Amino acid sequence: MYHLRKTGLLREVCLATYVLTALNTHAMGQAVARTAKGQQQSRNITYAPGQIDLGNSRVYVYVGKTGLGHEHGVVGRIRQGAIQLGADQNAGQIVFDMASFEADTAKARKYVGLNGSTEKSTKRKVNANMRGPGVLDIRQYPTALFTVRSSRPLSTKSERGFPQYRLDGKLTLHGVAQPVRITVDAEPKDGWIHLRGGFSMLQTSYGITPFSKAFGAVGITDQLKIWGDIWIAGPRGGTVTIPSTQ
Repeated sequence: MYHLRKTGLLREVCLATYVLTALNTHAMGQAVARTAKGQQQSRNITYAPGQIDLGNSRVYVYVGKTGLGHEHGVVGRIRQGAIQLGADQNAGQIVFDMASFEADTAKARKYVGLNGSTEKSTKRKVNANMRGPGVLDIRQYPTALFTVRSSRPLSTKSERGFPQYRLDGKLTLHGVAQPVRITVDAEPKDGWIHLRGGFSMLQTSYGITPFSKAFGAVGITDQLKIWGDIWIAGPRGGTVTIPSTQ
């Protein structure tokens, strides 16, 4: 009997040891899997010289008011593009993601020089009008394109003391193409070049009717002010690390 009890006890001890080992192995496996998953999600994106860093580049728009309307600050993202500074021809292009344009974010309002904030319900209405068929019509025109014909250096530096370039090209928006000239200053930083510059345009020049209601008592101006805030990879290219979400 004692031998049987001893044998049974050993069997239970062995079983318990097996279970604990299996649980520890499973836990370690899960930890390794999580680490591997995190490593897969954390990745490097390499940019060739002149390519635009899509994660950090933006375009900002100031929208003025008419009558009892409201001023707005708009921010949009870039889908793809590159700019070759100093090129006399074929200097690059920028593709704008029109569906990403959003009105009255805190950063957009601050960037264009507006104070205060906008209620969420008002922002929803403004964005619906802006993206809808009456204005940008993003379903029919999901992108806009700035084709840069040349990007010649200027002899004078900017007010901030950085080299300047004149970008000449053509902006295609809402299915209409118009010539555009932009002066940008180029700030070198950590192997990248930060380009900043702006220009004005009329919505009607691109077949867009400025939004208005109440027989024109409330609306926005035809003229828009647009700024590019763009990072391009320097002469040696650049790398951006996309962090893990784990």
